[in-house]
Amino acid sequence: MLNIRSYNLGPLQTNAYLLTGADPAKGVIIDPGANPAALLRAAEGMEIEAILLTHAHFDHIAGLDEVRKAKKCPVYIHALESEWLGSPKLNGSLMWPESSPPVSTDPAEYDLAEGQILKLLGLTFRVLHTPGHSPGSVSFLCGNDLFSGDVLFKMGVGRTDLPGGRERDLFDSIRGKLYRLDEEVKVYPGHGPRTSIGFEKLHNPYVPM
Repeated sequence: MLNIRSYNLGPLQTNAYLLTGADPAKGVIIDPGANPAALLRAAEGMEIEAILLTHAHFDHIAGLDEVRKAKKCPVYIHALESEWLGSPKLNGSLMWPESSPPVSTDPAEYDLAEGQILKLLGLTFRVLHTPGHSPGSVSFLCGNDLFSGDVLFKMGVGRTDLPGGRERDLFDSIRGKLYRLDEEVKVYPGHGPRTSIGFEKLHNPYVPM
C-alpha cells in the first residue's frame, strides 16, 4: 500500500510527492521543487531511500540540493537529462529569472531507462519513458498510482515549446503508453489536481481517444 502526500512548491506550484509504504519511517520523494521546507518537515526523522525526478526542468529540481543534503539520499533521472541538472541553460532556469535564480545541482547517482524496475519501500516502481514535454521525461508506475510529471494533467498536457519538446512525441507517449494502462490508474501530475487514466481518455480535449 502506497501512501502519498503532495506539496505545492515554488512560484510555479510544482507538485512534490512524499511516498511511504508499510514502514512509515522510510520514504521516497518525487520532484523536490523550490522552497521545500514543508516537504522536509514532513520527512523529518524519515530515511529517504531515493529522490525520483520525472524530468529536469528547474521548477522540479530547484529544491533538490537542499533535500539531498538534508536526507543524504541518491537521485535518479533519465540519462537524456542527466546533464541538465548542472546546466541552468538546459534546465530552463535562465529563461525565467523572475521565477528562479540559476539552478545547478550535482549529478544524479543513477540513470533511468524505459522498463526499468525500482524496488523501493518494499514496492515495485516501473519506469515509463514518456518524452514530449522534454526528451528525458519519465512517469513512475507503482501499482495503480502513476506519477506523470508534466506529461499528462487533468484535462491537459505538458507544453512542448521548450527546448527538446516535441508535440508528436508527447501524444505518442500518452496514447501509446499511458492510455494503455488500466483505466482505474490514478494519475498524480507535476502540476494541478489528481486525475485518472479513464477520466482523461474520456475528457482530455488535447488527447482524445
